[in-house]
Amino acid sequence: MAQNEDHITVYSDYVCPFCYLGRRSLEEYQQTRDGDLEIDWHPFDLRSQKRGPDGEIDHSVDDGKDEAYFDQVRQNVARLKDEYDAHEMLDLDDLPENVDSFEAQVASFHVNEKYPEQWFAFDEAIFEALWIDGRDIGDIDVLADVADATGLDGDEIRTAVVDEQLRDRLRDQFTEAQQNGVTGVPTFVYDGYGARGAVSPEQLERLVEGT
Repeated sequence: MAQNEDHITVYSDYVCPFCYLGRRSLEEYQQTRDGDLEIDWHPFDLRSQKRGPDGEIDHSVDDGKDEAYFDQVRQNVARLKDEYDAHEMLDLDDLPENVDSFEAQVASFHVNEKYPEQWFAFDEAIFEALWIDGRDIGDIDVLADVADATGLDGDEIRTAVVDEQLRDRLRDQFTEAQQNGVTGVPTFVYDGYGARGAVSPEQLERLVEGT
């Protein structure tokens, strides 16, 4: 995948705790650099296998993630919260129940296309709304509030989120991510090389600088 050397491609989903933690790690790495490393964001649907024909998540679908799996996730999240000094982050059990990130990704996709200079602030605000404030980012009212708070037009976001053409284009982005070999998030890609997971700042440095 060709890209500008000052950009790192990041595949992520807002409901993924490791995506929040991975961004904290990326921030730490960024602070060690002389120049900025901009994010080339690509959306990913972590729950694609559980979506029904209407696009709604069917929580009865068995995706192989049992309680033992989530216990391990909780342990890994707790460890990384300490490692990346992310103690402001809520525990998984404190989040709103059954949050769906699809609407948030539609909104982010719209902002990234129309107002790229404001996208990063909006993106960070969505992460914070869920992982710090415990708000349901699948709620259009919440997304409109987040937009207004970051200098965007909340009513425009309301319109964008229900735009079926935009929603279909977002689904195409999910498919493209899978075709590019992305199987989980976060995935960081630089100059054709990738790293998956909330990897350390040192590993991101090796990815980007080859050191």
